Amino acid sequence: MATKLFLACVVLLSVAMAAAAARPATATDDDAPTGNCDQDLQDLIANCQDYVKFPADPKIPPSSACCGVIQGANIPCLCSKVTPTVETFICMDKVVYVASYCKRPLKPGSNCGSYHVPGGSLP
Repeated sequence: MATKLFLACVVLLSVAMAAAAARPATATDDDAPTGNCDQDLQDLIANCQDYVKFPADPKIPPSSACCGVIQGANIPCLCSKVTPTVETFICMDKVVYVASYCKRPLKPGSNCGSYHVPGGSLP
């Protein structure tokens, strides 16, 4: 039971973090996070885990409830919590897919955990 809950947390955290990477480094009033990080994590677990866990295929379009959570989440906070351990439970390709599907795609060239979003220029 504890392993299943941990897996769910990791999966949802990764979705949120992936979406956070899509945000610019400097926030404006329009980019300011609206959610509470701890509550966002719980909401992601409840609504998004099935869409981002392994195996990598098939990719399933997320529910409107999942997208709603992603749209309002404090993505920078959640993305800062993606660790290598979290990445063993969630499929980052699915995280990128879900974030994009929910209209909060990852910014090309950004990172979420150890995942680097293709595109952008390298320093």
